[in-house]
Amino acid sequence: MNKYFLLLSTCLFAAVLIVTCRPQTSPIEESKTQFIKDLDSLEHLVNGELTQLAQHSNDQDSLQKSFLKSRLQYKKIEHLTEYFFPTTSRLVNGPPLPEYELEENKSFEPGGLQVIEEHLFPFDSTNRAELLREIKKLQPELRRYRELWEATEFTEAHLFDAIRLQLFRNISLGISGFDTPLCKTATPELAVSLEALQQYANLFKGSKSDAINQLFREAIAFANQNNDFDTFDRLTFITKYANPLTTQLLAQQKELRIMPFTELRALRGDVATLFDKNAFDPNYYTGNADLFVSDAKVALGKTLFYDTQLSAKNNRSCATCHQPQKAFTDGLPKSLKLGGGHIERNAPTILYAALQQRQFHDQRANSLEVQTQDVIQNRDEMHGSLPEACNILQKDAKYMALFRSAFPDLKQIEPKHVMNALASYERSLIPFNSRFDQYMRGKETMLTDSEKRGFNLFMGKAKCGICHFMPLFNGTVPPSFAKSESEVIGVMTAPRSRIIDPDLGKGFNYPTLPDLKYAFKTPTVRNIALTAPYMHNGAYKTLEEVIDFYDHGGAAGLGLDLPNQTLPSDKLNLSKEEKADMIAFLKALTDIGSNSF
Repeated sequence: MNKYFLLLSTCLFAAVLIVTCRPQTSPIEESKTQFIKDLDSLEHLVNGELTQLAQHSNDQDSLQKSFLKSRLQYKKIEHLTEYFFPTTSRLVNGPPLPEYELEENKSFEPGGLQVIEEHLFPFDSTNRAELLREIKKLQPELRRYRELWEATEFTEAHLFDAIRLQLFRNISLGISGFDTPLCKTATPELAVSLEALQQYANLFKGSKSDAINQLFREAIAFANQNNDFDTFDRLTFITKYANPLTTQLLAQQKELRIMPFTELRALRGDVATLFDKNAFDPNYYTGNADLFVSDAKVALGKTLFYDTQLSAKNNRSCATCHQPQKAFTDGLPKSLKLGGGHIERNAPTILYAALQQRQFHDQRANSLEVQTQDVIQNRDEMHGSLPEACNILQKDAKYMALFRSAFPDLKQIEPKHVMNALASYERSLIPFNSRFDQYMRGKETMLTDSEKRGFNLFMGKAKCGICHFMPLFNGTVPPSFAKSESEVIGVMTAPRSRIIDPDLGKGFNYPTLPDLKYAFKTPTVRNIALTAPYMHNGAYKTLEEVIDFYDHGGAAGLGLDLPNQTLPSDKLNLSKEEKADMIAFLKALTDIGSNSF
C-alpha cells in the first residue's frame, strides 16, 4: 500500500513538474495563433459554402445565412485587421461606395462584405455573375491578411490598443448599423466581437481581470438579449458596459506597466472613454508641429477674430458671420455679401471645425489655415489682403506684443502668422460640454427620457449615426478619426420643392468624377439648436423640416432621379413621437455656455 502511494505521489509530482516547467506562451504568440485559426475559418466559409451557394443555389435564405456566418466570423478578427491593415480591410468590410484619389481625379470601386450584402438582401438570381465576381474579389484580400499577418511584429501595447479601439468602433460604428445597413445584424455581431475581445483580453492577468471578465459577460448577455436593431438600447449599452470596459482595460494596461501610446493622434491613445473631456487632439489635423495650438496663439487669434482690420473696408470681421451667441453662425440662409446680396452658401458653425480633415461645405480646404486665407481674401466675404493687414498690425504695439508671445521667433508679422493664430482660436472651440457629454461622463440626471430615446433613434432606426458619427456627430470616421466624409443627399431648393438645389458641391471642383455631383461635407450636429437655418443652402428653417427630409429618404426617396445619392432612400417611417424625441436629443447637444468663447 505504501509502495503504491509512493509511486502515485511520484507520478503526480512529475506531472506537476512537467506542467509548471512547460514554457508559457506569450500573449503575442497566442494572438498570432488565434488570428490564423479564425482567419482559416473565415476563408473556409467564404471559399467553400458561400461560394458554392452563390454558384448553384436560388435559395435566398440559405445564401443569406451563409453570408451572415461569414460576417460573424470576420468580427472575431476585426479588431486586428482594422488596426494593422486598414487599407486591406476597406476591401473586406468597407463601405459600398467608391474610394477617391482626388489629387489624381481617380475613383476606385468598392468591394467586400458590404458590397456582397447588397447582392443578397434581396437576392436576385439574374445578378448571380456579379455576386460571384464580388466574392472572388474578396478571396485574395483574405489571403492578403495572412501574408501581412506573418510579416507583422507587434507588442502587448498594440494588443491593448487594438482591443480598446475595437470597443470604440463597436459603439460608434457597429451598433449604428454602419456596416450592416440591409441585414441589420449589428447586435449579434456586437456579441461575437465582444466574445473575441474577451478572449484576447484574458491573455493578460491582473487585479482588474475579474471585473473585466464580469463586464464582458454582462455586455455579451445584454447584446444577445436585445437583438432587435430598432429597439436596442444603445445608450444603456455604452454607459453601463462599454465605457466601464474601456476604463478598466486602460487601468489594467497601466497596472501591468504596458504603457498606452502617446504619439500624436486625433483620439488620444490614453483616453479611458470616447467621452473624456480632452479625448481629442486638434493638433493631429495640422500636419505640422509649427502650427500646434498654444494659449498665446489662441489669445491672439481670438483678438484677430473680432478685428475688422482684416477686411478691405474695415467694416467686417470673422465674427460678422460667425457669432458666438448663434454657435458661430449668423442665423441667415446665406450670409450677406459685401456690396449687397448674399453669398452662395450658409455659414457653418466653427465649433468643432478643428476636428475634421477638410473645411468648407465642399471640402476644398485641407486646413483651417487655408480656410482662413480663403475667407479673408474672398471678394464677397471680407475682400481683405493678408500682406496689407500684416503691415497694419505691425505698427500696433499691443498686437506686436501678442504676436511675439504667440511666435517667440517672430521677426516681422507675416500672413502665415495671422492664419495660424486664427486657426488656433478655432482649434480651441471644442468644448464637449453639452448635457449629453456630461451624461456620458456619469451625470445620470442630465438627460430626460425623451432625450435618451432620441439618442437611441439617432444611432439606430433613424440611421443618423451612420453618417454623423458619434461622438463628434460629424463625418469624421471613428475610431481613427483620420478621414472626413461627404455625402450626396439631394437637398432641395426648399422643403418638398422636388427641385434639387443646383449647387454642385464637390462636384464643381471634380467634374470628371460624376459620383461627387451634389456631394457636401457631413457637418457636426452639435449645437444644431442654435444654427438654424439648415443645410448648405439654408433652405430648411426648422429641425422638423430637416427630419422630415430624412424621414422620406432624401431626394431619391421622394422620387427624384439622383442615382449617386449616398443617403439610403428607404423611408424611415418615424412616428410623430419619435421625431419629437430626436429633436429633444439634438437639443441636448448644445454646449453649456456656448456663447462665452
